[in-house]
Amino acid sequence: MANKLVLEVVTPSRLVVSEEVDLATAPGEDGEFGVMANHAPLLASLKIGEMRVSNDGNVARYAVSGGFCEVSNNKMTVLAEAAERAEEIDVERALRAKERAEKRLQEAAAGRAEIDEARAKAALQRALTRLKVAKESGH
Repeated sequence: MANKLVLEVVTPSRLVVSEEVDLATAPGEDGEFGVMANHAPLLASLKIGEMRVSNDGNVARYAVSGGFCEVSNNKMTVLAEAAERAEEIDVERALRAKERAEKRLQEAAAGRAEIDEARAKAALQRALTRLKVAKESGH
């Protein structure tokens, strides 16, 4: 394990992944960052975005919906509000969520409804991230 990092991605409902990896990149609030073995201790907040994990030449993709990341002692722990492996993403469901969010934003812009615009924008970003992750991994 000298050149490996232990990665754990956890949501309130499940352990998404726990494995040794070569590199993990995450969508930090201040920009994307990468972590490898022997990284300095780090605590960062995450935004909605794609997380990529490289291991032995293979890349796995995850859609992450905010949360926090802690790096310490060759372990990266991601506590996310939601996280899905690319192959778990239901593309049809993500498309429907995207359409709903876009409709809500249009209604808000037209003044036709009391819409929480920030919530609708976050829903749209989550849907777009899920679609991007699924597409880039060929699912």
